[in-house]
Order: sequence, then C-alpha cells, then structure tokens
Amino acid sequence: MYDPRQRPVALRLLAAGFTIAEVHRQTGVPKSTLGYWKKHPEKAASRTPPLCPRCHDRAVDPAAYSYLLGLYLGDGHLARQHNGVYRLEIACSDAWPGLIDAAAEAVGTVLSSRVGRRQKPGCTMVGSYSKHWPCLFPQHGPGAKHTRKIELEGWQREIVDARTEEFVRGLIHSDGCRVINRVRKRLRGGDRWYEYPRYNFANVSLDIQRMFTGALDRLGVEWTQMNARNVSVAKREAVARLDGFVGPKY
Repeated sequence: MYDPRQRPVALRLLAAGFTIAEVHRQTGVPKSTLGYWKKHPEKAASRTPPLCPRCHDRAVDPAAYSYLLGLYLGDGHLARQHNGVYRLEIACSDAWPGLIDAAAEAVGTVLSSRVGRRQKPGCTMVGSYSKHWPCLFPQHGPGAKHTRKIELEGWQREIVDARTEEFVRGLIHSDGCRVINRVRKRLRGGDRWYEYPRYNFANVSLDIQRMFTGALDRLGVEWTQMNARNVSVAKREAVARLDGFVGPKY
C-alpha cells in the first residue's frame, strides 16, 4: 500500500515523461499501478483516494465525526473484506429517510470516500469502503459490542467533549427515539389522560450507556435509568434541551 499523498506527485512525473521505473523509485507507487495510470491518465486523475485523518495528519470534521461516532456505537459495524479493506455500515430504518441522508453525509464528510446504500428488509445500510475505518473507529473488534469493553481513546474523548451535542444526537438517532408518553390518572370524576414527550435510549452495552449518560451530565440534561438497558429523559426542561439539537427522527 503506497502513501496516497504520493499520487499527485506520481501523476505529475508521469505527465512530464519520467519512466515508470523512475516514478516508482521516487514515490513508492507500485509499477503495475503506475502502468495503469499512464495508460488511463483521465481515470487516474479522477480517482484520488481519501486521506485518513489519523494516518496522514489530516484534520477531521469534529461535528461530523462526533455524530458518526454516535451512529457507529449504536447501529454501526465494520466488516473486513478479503483484500484487507473494511466496509463501514450504519443500519438506518427506512421509516426515517432524513436519517439515512444525514448518516451518508457524515460518512462522506469524515473520510471523503464514496458512500453507498444497500437495501435490506426494513432498513438501508449506509456504507463505505476503506482500509482506514479501523483507524477512526478503534472500538472495532470481534463479537457484539456488549460482549467486550468499549471505551474511547484520548483523541476521541477530546472531540466528543468539544462536540457533545452531536455525539448525543448520533446515539439517539441510532438507539434512541422521541415519543409521546401517555399516563392515566384515576379521578373521582373519571379517568384523565396526560401526554408528554420523552426521549428513550436503549443499548445493552453498559459502556455505551455510560458514554450516553456522561454526555447528558456534561450538557446538564437530567436522565433516569429505567432498567438494565433503557435510559429515559422525561423532565420538561431536559426534553426541551434535547429538542434544541436532536428533535424527532424524520
């Protein structure tokens, strides 16, 4: 695997008339790749691969990454392909087409790679191929997330602390929802029903739950642990706070 930053250099050298052997010596790009580029310069120029923010010291968009990290921890996974490339996939319900578009935009912004959509029963898998997805999501590992330790690395915590709202939004868009809760109160004159909005977040992984509730604490949003896997935000002021940057799925 050659350094993607050498691609424009190699293309300029080829265009200037340097031999494939000399360009290989100067850039490290495989000779077979250089031969293809020399034969198809238009295709080579239009297929500039994305640079990994972790490997090539490229700034990552903090808002897009924090949101995508929330989506990944909830409904995302990495699948290794036979050639060593990984496919990032985010499962998005077809009931929320706006969420599908938001996930695709975040994937493209974070790694500037081609983003595809694969249809499955009831959902759309938003995905992208790259050898560098494990660099951006080191939480990847064998087995389901709730069966192993999940924790953020230092550079991820810095981004999440700076863009906490986007992180919470991604978690809720993946494993949460905004619903209208109905409560019946029995009175002498008859039953009366009360309705109020609330947010629910459900994840089996205790580590991911703690990331979610820790983020809520930093934002000053009150929450309640409903059971082993569910966290609720029901206080009027807390719901209003989340409505300001999350809101219902669409």
